[in-house]
Amino acid sequence: MLKIAGLEKLSLIDYPGKLSAIVFTHGCNLRCEYCHNPELVIQDIAPEEVYDPEKVLKFLKSRKDKLDAVVITGGEPLLYDDLEPFIRSIKGLGYLVKLDTNGLLPNKLKKMIKLQMIDYISMDIKYPEGDYLTFTGKHALENVKQSIDIIMNSDIEYEFRTTYVKGLHTVESSIAIGGMINGAKQYYVQNFRAGKTINPTLSEQNSFTERELKTLKKNIKPYVLNAEIR
Repeated sequence: MLKIAGLEKLSLIDYPGKLSAIVFTHGCNLRCEYCHNPELVIQDIAPEEVYDPEKVLKFLKSRKDKLDAVVITGGEPLLYDDLEPFIRSIKGLGYLVKLDTNGLLPNKLKKMIKLQMIDYISMDIKYPEGDYLTFTGKHALENVKQSIDIIMNSDIEYEFRTTYVKGLHTVESSIAIGGMINGAKQYYVQNFRAGKTINPTLSEQNSFTERELKTLKKNIKPYVLNAEIR
């Protein structure tokens, strides 16, 4: 059953060019050390608050004249089989829908696209190809590649993004990641910011400098149509 663990009532940045609300689902199939939302990721940890999907829909109905879109993030939203009817209800209210995903569930992603449930996809490219097993503990690479292919061959607006963490990534990592998404329309370099993370030992020392971020962007620009630092 769909478990919603957070609701941000207004965002100016999460859906490009749109005013949006953000729905946070509980639970994830990865355990990235640098994740800032451990309470959303680990399903054994009860979230501070659980939101009734019907009440969330009621709120969205009340904001139809003020918001353009709804962003569904996590955790990993595609873990839930009943995500589809929830999104269908959101679409029925006239909203655009953006989905954030880690790409580990390509079949579910493909189904959502086929059913025209999604208007914008943001997929995290966590690591270069050779590091997925090392850092995720999962044989995830083939699924990730499938999701990249599905997204890039769809008619949906999309972006790929990577949060770069010193000790897990190097300035050369973006070259390898560029090869994974060669020809993509949009890519964002995101810097690690210290705070509450799954690995509590990560600190400001794991962030890249502004100069290094520019190098990451420069490295990946030959592979994508547009690259930006976020």
